[in-house]
Amino acid sequence: MQQESGYKANMMVGDQCYPAFELRNLLNFIETHLGESVANEIYQQLGLGPSELSAMQFVYVWQVEFAMEQLRTLSPDHEIGARLGASYQVSTLDVLLPFFDQFTTLGECLTFVIKNPDLAGSFADTLIRVEDSTLWVRWLNTGKVSADKFSFQFQHSVCALLGAARQLVKASVNIDEIHFASAPHATVFLSQITGAQMTFDCDFFEWGINLDVLKTPLDYQFDQLSQIAVPDGISFIDEVLTHIRACMPTPPKLDPFASTMHMSDRSLRRKLSAAGTTYQKLVDQVRCQAAINLILADELPIEDIAETLGYGDVSHFRQSFKHWLGYPPGHFLRLNQLHME
Repeated sequence: MQQESGYKANMMVGDQCYPAFELRNLLNFIETHLGESVANEIYQQLGLGPSELSAMQFVYVWQVEFAMEQLRTLSPDHEIGARLGASYQVSTLDVLLPFFDQFTTLGECLTFVIKNPDLAGSFADTLIRVEDSTLWVRWLNTGKVSADKFSFQFQHSVCALLGAARQLVKASVNIDEIHFASAPHATVFLSQITGAQMTFDCDFFEWGINLDVLKTPLDYQFDQLSQIAVPDGISFIDEVLTHIRACMPTPPKLDPFASTMHMSDRSLRRKLSAAGTTYQKLVDQVRCQAAINLILADELPIEDIAETLGYGDVSHFRQSFKHWLGYPPGHFLRLNQLHME
């Protein structure tokens, strides 16, 4: 993987397209661990059947997130997210395989996955940095997801990536360290499957891997590669996000925005709620992502960044940023500068 650092605003929400292989693997896992009746009930709630899902390449983000939440809340196993990720087989990652077949190293595959959330899926924004001989992938909770849910998704992602990596190179691949922005808790399975050192009460959720490991050549036989069908049209969430970004730094209130979308404010609320979000959450997401980019660029003082983002009071901006990511802007920047030095 190229030694690049950067922020990737790739969190996916609502009715944006998500790779269907994720939902297939997830529901198969749920059937195995929670039973066929639970899996069938989730199929009904998602409005899908097994046969229909087997023929799909893309589903909606909310469908995958809903099924994941069912697994997380119904299973008594606190490490079920890690077990889910570790269960994935490369052969099931249909839309990714034609791309992986073009690469020669593990690092190229990781770069592609991080840069293409529409094909690989992503529930979080990421900050990539290189520190000494380690590449770090930091998860940023710009969507203000609950800590338990965010930790579940983080562990799932780590184990899915590591499991795929080991199959792609047919060699021993371990993660060096995993950091949790939460209190100490049991990670017996996660420790065994990753070989990583666990550290708790950290500033962020992140994992690190030695750069030399990413140079490992691929050793996998790609057979029967699928043809990738590009999703038809643009999702409603994408439309909303595009309009909000175009109106920055002063996005409209909900009522005038609904008129812009040629619907009532009630219809807009209902449509966004059905996708698992709200207008204010999407506005906050856009503001947070724009703020992170400006802060990491380190070209403007905080006062100018606040003004650029439409805040008349810099203290209000500091409070908002701390609400989004848990740290004020200056501290967030210092954390990254310390790591990059």
